[in-house]
Amino acid sequence: MIEEPPKLTLIKGAPRPTPEQIAAFQGVETAFLCDAMGGLGAMDTNIAPLGFGRDLDCAVAGPALVADSGPGDIIATLAAVNLLTPGDVLVHAGHGYQGGATIGDQLSGMLKNAGAAGFVTDGPMRDYEGIVAAGLPSWCTGLNPNSPCVSGPGTLGGSANVGGRHVATGDMIVADRNGVVVIPFAQIDTVISKLEDVARLEAELEAKVKDGFRTPMDIEAMLADGSAVEVG
Repeated sequence: MIEEPPKLTLIKGAPRPTPEQIAAFQGVETAFLCDAMGGLGAMDTNIAPLGFGRDLDCAVAGPALVADSGPGDIIATLAAVNLLTPGDVLVHAGHGYQGGATIGDQLSGMLKNAGAAGFVTDGPMRDYEGIVAAGLPSWCTGLNPNSPCVSGPGTLGGSANVGGRHVATGDMIVADRNGVVVIPFAQIDTVISKLEDVARLEAELEAKVKDGFRTPMDIEAMLADGSAVEVG
């Protein structure tokens, strides 16, 4: 007979960005970060700011703490209240289950009290007004009043696939009204080094557009070099 797994597994030893690395991402637009990572890095678009940021200022940048609770369960997320480091963004991996809520207002309040900077999940949440009152910036797939369970097994401090991205504890999470971006721990310094150039290029293009620029492609040059053709 196969043995029952432990209800909760706690993984220790994950790397953590330095305070300087964390500070470098504060206030950075998610689009800039995706540009710095070759146009990628964002979770699926169904993971959006709670209420689309209408009543809650949804912007955060902090290290990921991954709670893989499994479909319809919150055991690892409950454990995170005790074990998170202030400033963490709790990433609840619900395996895309949409049949019930991940967390609601009371657990949002506990996470906020523990110092969590934000909450990201690939499932729904519930108790909209209470979450807004708690003030925890949150990203989810919508709202569902059904209750979760606390059965396990769950794992806290490891990694999981969430919203089409692999997220490991210690990665940087930056999220705003445009979505949620994952910066792998190993790429943090590389991405930081590119942000100044990305911001400069964006500012230059913005100035050109405001001045009337409207020709992003040189069609004549493309025709000349064969990368475009005319037919008919």
